[in-house]
Amino acid sequence: MLMQSARPLGELENTTEFIPRHIGVSEADERHMLSVIGEASRRALIDSIVPRSIARASAMRLPPPATEAAALLELRAMASRNQVFRSFIGQGYYGTFTPGVILRNILENPAWYTAYTPYQAEISQGRMEALVNFQTMVCDLTAMPIANASMLDEATAAAEAMTLAKRSVRSKSNTFLVAGDCHPQTIEVVQTRAKPLGIEVVLANSREEWQKAIAGDYFAVLAQYPSTSGRIDDLRADVQQAHAKQAAFIVAADLLALTLLVPPGEFGADIVVGTTQRFGMPMGAGGPHAAYLACRDEFKRSMPGRLVGVSVDTHGNPAYRLALQTREQHIRREKATSNICTAQVLPAVVASMYAVYHGPQGLRRIAQRVASYTAILAKGLEQLGHAPQKAAFFDTISLRTGEATQALVAKGHALRANLRMAWDEYICISLDETSTRADVELIWSIFAKPGQALPDFAPFEKGIEPRIPQELRRTSDFLTHPVFNTHHSETGMLRYIRALSDKDLALDRSMIPWAAAP
Repeated sequence: MLMQSARPLGELENTTEFIPRHIGVSEADERHMLSVIGEASRRALIDSIVPRSIARASAMRLPPPATEAAALLELRAMASRNQVFRSFIGQGYYGTFTPGVILRNILENPAWYTAYTPYQAEISQGRMEALVNFQTMVCDLTAMPIANASMLDEATAAAEAMTLAKRSVRSKSNTFLVAGDCHPQTIEVVQTRAKPLGIEVVLANSREEWQKAIAGDYFAVLAQYPSTSGRIDDLRADVQQAHAKQAAFIVAADLLALTLLVPPGEFGADIVVGTTQRFGMPMGAGGPHAAYLACRDEFKRSMPGRLVGVSVDTHGNPAYRLALQTREQHIRREKATSNICTAQVLPAVVASMYAVYHGPQGLRRIAQRVASYTAILAKGLEQLGHAPQKAAFFDTISLRTGEATQALVAKGHALRANLRMAWDEYICISLDETSTRADVELIWSIFAKPGQALPDFAPFEKGIEPRIPQELRRTSDFLTHPVFNTHHSETGMLRYIRALSDKDLALDRSMIPWAAAP
């Protein structure tokens, strides 16, 4: 709270006694500012600005003022009443381990967590290098030639991809085809964005509807890979069909899955979007998590968001800068192709550093473990009489549970686990980097009938083959740049982060008036 002393509620809004450490304005400062603008008091200023039709008729019913320490104790007491369940919901949000060296030196470091779009390139070389790493990571994992850094979330990235396709393709259609097995939040954001633009969104909720719609007329297609239900589709024939109509094919792809799956760029996708949340960013009320957007090189001048480029300075050294800024709202105003400015720069840096820390082998090892645990989970559920709907999957399985759906979800709640109920009679279960043997056994216990013995984990001690089709397994290399193959120890990573921080400080201070003074 801001006030120093307790006063009657009616007087709180008129007090001028602030705690200086929170608001550095003294009573004398306030009197001076009011005199300059010609107002007698703060109350008179408020009355002159706020229309009477919306002004409060009575004082707010606020609790008594408290010190910061007392307020924090009260908040902790409230938070302690929360019940934290294990989440197996997935749907684009997953548990992840943030490496301690990244947590301490980036996520909790004000030199990094206060970062905004680095317009002043000469004092932002370290942050820009981190964002170039992000772009390189996305390009390598998606097998696309160009990527931005970054987007707000996967759903808005998909909506931006829709408008990018509309600006870029030859098709004159006004229809946007969306697979019904995309994440539901993505579908809703796309529909909301399309409506004022006059774009018709066609939703294909079954394979039959999809095959009929993709044979029709549209300017672009959006498909999830893997789908929200966990299904892994071979999209190559669909991409060719879309291209035959001069339409764009957009893929919403999971970056961790792309360490094991054939990347969209290798089967002809025009735009690839997704989230980087599971690359070291904890879940937090739906965000913040950086999304990505990668596209064909021909689309780059219409691509939304921020693009960091690499030049050479007068000394022959690499120099980073913002490239192709004409897309930004602060440059082109109403003609801008994007208003993405801040664009989750801190989460983007965390995701890029996660890739730097783990490297290609580490990321593949994490993905392999997730896929193996999911295969073990499926095998046990089959033994319990609950076979997954699809034979191929990465980290998510869907079960048709019919009339038992709500009872199974409720049983999960009773065991402090959140399962995802989908399409009324299905349950979807997702595993992630943090999933353990105990989690798998917990899920088995939810689906086991009374008295039914749980599957034995022992036969799977040495692993199990992931349920990824052979023809869709990735064979190409990724993250081959030295930066992703060097800093895999905690001390090595710490040195690299500090080197980037030093680049932000190592500048000719005479270039900046406020920095030139002693």
